[in-house]
Amino acid sequence: MFSLGNFLGVQKENRSLLYRIYFAFFASGAMSTLLGAILPEMGEAYNLDYAFRGILLSAHQIGNLCAVIASGFIPYLIGRKKSTFFLGLCIVIGLVLMTLTGNPLLLFVAFVFTGIGRGTMSNITNVVVGETAENKGAGLNLLHASFAVGAFISPFFAIAVIPVHWEIAPWFFAALMLLTLVLLLFSKLSSSPVKKEKGEGTFPHSFQFWLNTAIMFFYLCSEASLIGWLVTYFQDAGIFPDAISTAMQSFLWIMILIGRLMCAAVSTKVNRNVLILILGLMMTSFFILMITATNPAVIAIAVFLIGLSMSGIYPTTLSTMEKKYNSSTVATGLCIGTATVGAILMPSIVGSVAETAGIEGGIATISGAMVIMVVLMIIKVITGRGTASERD
Repeated sequence: MFSLGNFLGVQKENRSLLYRIYFAFFASGAMSTLLGAILPEMGEAYNLDYAFRGILLSAHQIGNLCAVIASGFIPYLIGRKKSTFFLGLCIVIGLVLMTLTGNPLLLFVAFVFTGIGRGTMSNITNVVVGETAENKGAGLNLLHASFAVGAFISPFFAIAVIPVHWEIAPWFFAALMLLTLVLLLFSKLSSSPVKKEKGEGTFPHSFQFWLNTAIMFFYLCSEASLIGWLVTYFQDAGIFPDAISTAMQSFLWIMILIGRLMCAAVSTKVNRNVLILILGLMMTSFFILMITATNPAVIAIAVFLIGLSMSGIYPTTLSTMEKKYNSSTVATGLCIGTATVGAILMPSIVGSVAETAGIEGGIATISGAMVIMVVLMIIKVITGRGTASERD
């Protein structure tokens, strides 16, 4: 009989924690795509222009950046359990706050808070899986598959409740996140201050560490902008009706889910550096097809294939890090935090360009980040041949 714990090489005493960690990332994924799904309705309700909507998406990533850095150090002071609970609680506060007011400053704060919670979940879940799973490639891809399941579900939930009140969706997922935090509070997650290993807090000087970080930087430029603006792009460009535009975001994530399960299955059988490059080339090609095609059926197919190809880039790149970085909240926080700067900058760039060149022109700027990402992936294949991380 198949056992996920056995497949991932997780000791029995850690499996309950691992399953809760997967559920936590599921809830985080649901929250992340919810923001893009309700952004058009929020924009209409509060009379927000493209530029400010982009600022809000960037505010979410600013919070994400603050969290992945803070959650890399706070566990050394108060332990992983307390730091995860209190920083994760920001998601609950942010989701509720954005339904109560259209005040620009408070909306900005609300989106920053959701980012703080998301960044915390990203850091702690990646670290726990990296520590407990011997099969890191499969473990991380399945972790991000759980994120994709949540990201797939929430836009459909938003479609169902928006005709009644769009505020119901953030309220529901705030409650889901609160349940998640309670589950983690009563888990085996360490409640004692984390002890630093010798040399753990030193600044990484590895070329491969920073190359991986740069790839993730430009990937997050693309992912954050695409996910945040996709529904608005389809609606305002008149490509699909409103309900279908929102559903397309869910279809994107179901393909990401399928792709991550596939990557988890093949990650131990193929050269992961080559796999990352293939996925990057596919993602860039299908994105260009999506923004240049005029046939709605072709555009829909391109969206599905974008989701399939972008699926494994983030977790597989992270899995090629040296083990000493995978198991360190400091190094993981530095890597994800640096990469998140791209997710901060790009959504605002898209919004600013859209104000002058239209939403089509704004979305097209994402292709530049993708091209740079592919160039870095080629360098990774050339320089990474024969390294330990490539074969682990």
